[in-house]
Amino acid sequence: MTKGSKMHDALRQVIAVLEEERQALAGLDLDAILIASQDKERLTTAIEACGTQMPELDEESRAMLDSARRLNEVNRQVRNLVAANVEARLGALTGSGQLYRANAYRYAGQAAR
Repeated sequence: MTKGSKMHDALRQVIAVLEEERQALAGLDLDAILIASQDKERLTTAIEACGTQMPELDEESRAMLDSARRLNEVNRQVRNLVAANVEARLGALTGSGQLYRANAYRYAGQAAR
């Protein structure tokens, strides 16, 4: 198997795993989310081993890579929404405010200047 075909195969698998991750996030299936995370780590390591310098990639690989980036960004946003929802629910249950306060981070950033 050539370097290019190994990369194509790994990119196809990454896209499939990202789709599975999205479904797992939608269903709040923690086991499937963790498996998808492990699969993504394994596959990105395989892609790195192939060498990912952009000039060497063909059009199909670039398109798959772009698709994987977009899917990963969507999944990241969904993870953030789920986390915000959990945070809000925990706050409502405990009667406390936000666990992560934006003002505290803003103050810490200003103090570092």
